This record gives sequence, C-alpha cells and structure tokens, in this order.
Amino acid sequence: MARLFIPGPTDVDTEVLQAQVRPMVGHRSTAFEQLYARLQPRLRKIFQTDHRVFVVASSGSGVWEGAMRSVVARRLLLCVCGAFGQRWADVAASNGTPFEQLDVEWGQANLPEQVETALKGGEFDTLAVVHNETSTGVENPIGEIVTRARALRPDLVILVDAVSSAGGVPIPVDSWEIDVLVTSSQKCFALPPGLAFAAVSDRALQRAASVSNRGWYFDLLLLEKYHQRDTTPSTPAISLLYALDFQLDRMLAEGMEARAIRHQKMATQVQSWAAERFELFAAEGYRSKTVTSIRNLRALDISALNKHLSLHEMSIANGYGPLKDKTFRIGHMGEIQPSDVAELLAHIDEFLQTAR
Repeated sequence: MARLFIPGPTDVDTEVLQAQVRPMVGHRSTAFEQLYARLQPRLRKIFQTDHRVFVVASSGSGVWEGAMRSVVARRLLLCVCGAFGQRWADVAASNGTPFEQLDVEWGQANLPEQVETALKGGEFDTLAVVHNETSTGVENPIGEIVTRARALRPDLVILVDAVSSAGGVPIPVDSWEIDVLVTSSQKCFALPPGLAFAAVSDRALQRAASVSNRGWYFDLLLLEKYHQRDTTPSTPAISLLYALDFQLDRMLAEGMEARAIRHQKMATQVQSWAAERFELFAAEGYRSKTVTSIRNLRALDISALNKHLSLHEMSIANGYGPLKDKTFRIGHMGEIQPSDVAELLAHIDEFLQTAR
C-alpha cells in the first residue's frame, strides 16, 4: 500500500477500512442512536471539551461555512496567513457576510498583538483563525490569540479551523474558550474523507439563535436539535461512522499525549532534515507539527521526485497555489511513524544525489 506523506488525505489502516464493512442500519433506528451516542465521550476527550461535538457527512469546509453563516451577526474579523485563510475569506464574501481580512505575509503567523489591534479598530462580534495553515506549514498561536481577543471582547464568538491539526496536536477547546473548532476525518484522525467534526460551545449556539438565514444543512441550531436525540438531521455516512467508532479506540489506546509527542518528533525530523538541505518556509517558532513546507531552493522537479518516490510506494506534495514548484510539502500526521519519515527522507536523499 502506498504511503501518503501529503497534507491529506492520510493513510488509513487496513483494520479501520475493514470496520466500514458492517451491515447497514437505519439512521432513525435505535442502533444508530447508540452508535452516535457512544462516539461523543471519546470525541469530547480528544477535543478537550465538555460540550457537544457535531459529526456531519461533509468535508471540513462545509461545517466551516455553516459556522460562519450561523454565528456572524454583525461583522467577522478573519485572519489570513495562507491559502486556507483566504478560502474562508472567499466563503464569507460569497455568502455576503460582512468581514474584514487581517493579512500577513505567507510564511508568517497571525500574531496576538496584530489581532488585538485589529479588533480595537472595528465592530466585530466574531473572530476566525486557521490553527494550522497547510499551504505554508504555519501553526498560529491560537491559545495566545484567543486570550488576547477574549480579554478585549468577552462576548466574541471565536471560530478555529483545525482541519489539519486536531487529533495530532493538543487543542484544549474549553480552557482556550474556543467556540467552534472544526476539523475533518482525513487528516490526523487517519480516516477516509467524508466526515467533519465541530466542537461547539453554548455561546456559539446562543449567538446562532439571533442570526437569520443560517442555511439548513449546516445550521448549528438544527444540528443541536438532532444531536440532543443522538442523531443527525439528514442521512449520515454510516459506514464512515463505523470506522470512526473503531479508530477513536485506537487513538485513545495510543494516548493523546503520546500521539502529540509522536507528531512533534516527526515534525522535528523533517524540519531538521530540510534546514540542512533547503530552507523552511514557515517562520521559526510557528512551524506546523503536521505538515512542513520547504523552499525549493534547488529548483527540483517535484513530479520527477514523486516518480522516484513512487518506486517505494511513497508520495509528497507540491507547493499549494502560488507556491507550486516554489515549495514542496511533507505531511507527517495520522498513522505515520517516525520510522516511516526516516525512510522517506532517505529516499529523497537518493533522489538529490541523482539530481545534482
């Protein structure tokens, strides 16, 4: 089986794939309600929250759009440090959501003091930040950002995109006072694509009650209504939920602290290797623990590199959007182990020898 060292989807263990092969049940049945209910305590443990975690048949982008529509009553401050922050700006614009964009140079982080200054300059009731920007390999200091923002505006509703970090990097939702944290199944959770998870606070639901035109499929209040009955408003991805049920046990058996240590170790492996041979794109001190973006200083042909890696059933990712060919990215998340990373880097070194 090929090993994917890309920002997602990530490799899925054979046993997890096999867990999907179970008889179908009706989504209005007691069997389904029992399945949904037994997911909740484990999801809350992973997200470090006492609140609900919605499980939706969608990519993370769907729930992110729904969260914006549900909670922005006046104006949104949207932090952008790469392609996915910019995607959320495009989503806000396409929905007619009043927003202001706080940009930094790609490769830099959104800093707490910048966010604080921007919040002072406008009538914002919502803040949105990407935790882990996969296009640049930047991890934003979410804890510090939220602390500053909350001190300034206690009633602010705060949205965090943790699509490529939750499940691999500790994000204490409740202690950081995050209102909506969104992620999806195909990254650090190491599941097939198709599920989105959203840890949602009471404050977010209270705000949603004052917002009109929230849509239907991703309306947080509608999701909560059905969540209270251990079910979903529309047909769920039942086979994927079987896989989630199985994978949550595997994640917690490893231990979330051990899982975080493993992800940090792999990030250090890749970033130390890259610093010796190339240059890291993300600013020092703000480098992702799940995906590393590397400046392509040698003008490598990334397609040729991947062709070489395919001989060993491996692949990495080119740069994203305007960074294509200028950078390349190595994902180190999910089920990948430090030994896998060491093998990958050895094979890239083989290619570098031939590319001189």
